[in-house]
Amino acid sequence: MAGVKAGAEIAAVPRHRALWLRSQAAVRDLWIGGVLLVLIVAFSIDSPYFLTRANWLNTSSTATEVLLLAVGETFVICSAGIDLSVGAVLGVSGTAGAWVMAHGFPNAAGAAIGPIAVGFLAALAVGTAFGLLNGFLVAWAGIPPFVVTLGTLGIATGFGYLLNNGQEISAIPPSVVTFGNANLGGWVPVPVLITAVITIWCGLLLAKTRFGAYTLSIGDSREAVVRAGINDRRYLLEIYTLSGLLAGVASILVMARLGAGSPTSGADDNLNAIAAVVIGGASLFGGRGTVIGSVIGTGIIAVLLTGLVLVNVPPFWQEVAVGAVLIAAVYIDQFRNRKATRR
Repeated sequence: MAGVKAGAEIAAVPRHRALWLRSQAAVRDLWIGGVLLVLIVAFSIDSPYFLTRANWLNTSSTATEVLLLAVGETFVICSAGIDLSVGAVLGVSGTAGAWVMAHGFPNAAGAAIGPIAVGFLAALAVGTAFGLLNGFLVAWAGIPPFVVTLGTLGIATGFGYLLNNGQEISAIPPSVVTFGNANLGGWVPVPVLITAVITIWCGLLLAKTRFGAYTLSIGDSREAVVRAGINDRRYLLEIYTLSGLLAGVASILVMARLGAGSPTSGADDNLNAIAAVVIGGASLFGGRGTVIGSVIGTGIIAVLLTGLVLVNVPPFWQEVAVGAVLIAAVYIDQFRNRKATRR
């Protein structure tokens, strides 16, 4: 068994050992939070525009899509899987929802709740369907998650382009755009509030429920889970379905914020979501990870991308920076696992 996997082992170790594992997770979250704080301070010094209301609204709103994908990815990675398709699923789900609003009803340009509700449901249904497909192929067909989700990434991208010949769909009800750009008290965008509620619920789901415990246990040792009589296939199906559903939710918020559904909306989000989860302390080997860590990891990614722009770093360096941070996080994870194995 590779590494010390917090959460999956807690129920099987003495109380003092469980407390030690929890303290390790807390220290890891504090360390990552410290990195986020350093970045905020550094960019605040370099740019007078960083700590402004406009930058906060822009950064927090754009970070919601990455965070929702990262939360779903947290469950997948904790189960020793990977979901490369989340960005493409976001794109095709948003495009499908916008298509339904624009073409499914004769008066979709109005503010009637009917077309909006059906469009939102269509986006959620498409995201959930791709999650179910990923889960079925991983759990029942036994195909490696990397291969499955790489394949569905291509399928989702293709369907997204086919829906409207590769063009974005902007003929959606104005009330959707109003909803996507509304904020409370001038500081809290509605999409951020919705994302916060979903994130808290998912955090409790992973940390406090049987579903979360089994997710971590499958990543720690799937063979042990099977021997214990647990239906691992059922839980894997639910894990990937949750990831697809959250991609569908993210697609609605992105569509509402931008006022259009586009197949390219989540093109780079899969890398950012995976990076956020790994930076947040989750192990790519499975069995370890927290939603809190993924929230902090998403914050690091969002601050890094925004800060680089404000200090006049060319935009194409953003992907270089995220890729470099991801490699560093994976190296630290491998080093930590090797160190734990020697104990």
